[in-house]
Amino acid sequence: MGRALVDVRVLQREYLLAISRAMTAELELPEVLRLILKSAVELVAGRAGIVALQDDQEEQLRVAAVYGIPTTLVEEFYPLLTELPPLEGAEQEAELTRRLRQAAASVDLGLTRMIRLPMVMGEQVVGVIYVFLAGQGTGYYIREDAIALLRAFAEQAAIAVRNARLYQQIYQEKQRMDAIVEQSADGVMILDPDLRIKEFNKALSLMTGWRPEEAVGRYHKEIFAWQKLRTDMDLETARASGWPFPGAAHLYVEGDLQRLYDEHDPMAVGGMVSLGITYAPLMDENGRMTDIIAGVRDLTRYREEEELQKTFISVVSHELKTPVSIIKGYAGTLRRQDANWSPEIVEESLTVIEEEADNLTNLIDSLLEVSRLQAGNFNLEISDDVMLPRIVKRVVQRFQTQTDDHTFAIHFPEDFPPIWGDERRLTQVMNNLISNAIKYSPEGGEVVIRGEVHPRHVTISVRDSGLGISEQDQHKIFQKFSRLDNALSRKTEGTGLGLYLTKAIIEAHNGRIWFHNNPDGPGTTFTFSLPRDE
Repeated sequence: MGRALVDVRVLQREYLLAISRAMTAELELPEVLRLILKSAVELVAGRAGIVALQDDQEEQLRVAAVYGIPTTLVEEFYPLLTELPPLEGAEQEAELTRRLRQAAASVDLGLTRMIRLPMVMGEQVVGVIYVFLAGQGTGYYIREDAIALLRAFAEQAAIAVRNARLYQQIYQEKQRMDAIVEQSADGVMILDPDLRIKEFNKALSLMTGWRPEEAVGRYHKEIFAWQKLRTDMDLETARASGWPFPGAAHLYVEGDLQRLYDEHDPMAVGGMVSLGITYAPLMDENGRMTDIIAGVRDLTRYREEEELQKTFISVVSHELKTPVSIIKGYAGTLRRQDANWSPEIVEESLTVIEEEADNLTNLIDSLLEVSRLQAGNFNLEISDDVMLPRIVKRVVQRFQTQTDDHTFAIHFPEDFPPIWGDERRLTQVMNNLISNAIKYSPEGGEVVIRGEVHPRHVTISVRDSGLGISEQDQHKIFQKFSRLDNALSRKTEGTGLGLYLTKAIIEAHNGRIWFHNNPDGPGTTFTFSLPRDE
């Protein structure tokens, strides 16, 4: 008997060591519970076992680990997991035995007895271990020692559940933070103290053209080789100077970067990108920097707006100065006391003054329209009987007197319907489109205006015989203050507001506008559509 007791205690010690090692090395709860359950069943020469954990949300036990029971038969043991009636001691044991025998009869595993061990953490029951035995069991000493050890297993299992759940919470929080970083609209990057990249999110990949798997592991300066630095120093210079400095932990760097170009990767499109990066150091309890968190903002559009503002100032000052200078010159000439101007010269001079005053008024009106658009105060004066053919004829008649190099052709079907819209604004649209057709066809040629009727909308197209629009300029054709980058546009007066306002007017009418270079000849065709009904 003494030898058997010694062997059992050695076996118990081995099981406890195995459980302790597993709990130290393994944080996956199902694996820890499976090992605890297997050890518990083998320790008492049992046949099978179940671990059920408390589901706090539904306030019931759920199977978390199974040993010795086919998965298809586990549900037969569910009555053991349901809430017991208010019984005590032998009565509760009898009720559990009855439920076990009922389950055992269904599965035919020869189970006759059960050991039920609550897993308690503090005052909270986190689950229950069930060990099922067959036959009459083992001897007195083994059974008493085994029961004590099983209780220790239950305590260990409760600790394992707590640790695994804490691990799961940390893991889920890490996944959540990873998802936030990855899905952030701003670029996010994590560097080690040697400025080697550890994390590189999708938004930053789109900004720089570097794929995350290619950027991670590289040094910061390999990715951020600034073409133009707009701040006093970059990150490498700051680190060499002792950054992070006391009282000034954050570092802001701004500059222009050459976006990576790869002909095999459509994501890496090349070109320049303006970036602003805020670097924030992470310090440990000893004041040593462990990581650098970098937030990256794409400033390209902001820089483009800056350039547009500069263009605006340059263009508007020129466009305002020209008519004002002409008006002043003609008015000063007419006021000369030493000249006796003929009525014809006076009439001609006054006509020029009137035309330039109209040009000045149109420019001011365009600027006011842009201001209203940006302020959200762009309103339409609507009527339901706007006749587009009549508007086109009136605009063409006016332009016909201003050019001898262009001819005009107007094609509208007889049944072209009246539409819902603002006649003054739509006249402005036709003025802009026909004016551009003339302006960008310096060699002359035919300007064709065509109207078509469709079931739910009408379309108007204006075709010229000019230079066409290069592919590099097509994306910005409807932007404010945008003009074609060619020798002709540099000689041609204009603010770059006409097509911007035209698009805004069409879209305010619930229509759309587009263009294409003519496939069967020189020039461009602009087309817009408007709904037939409100």
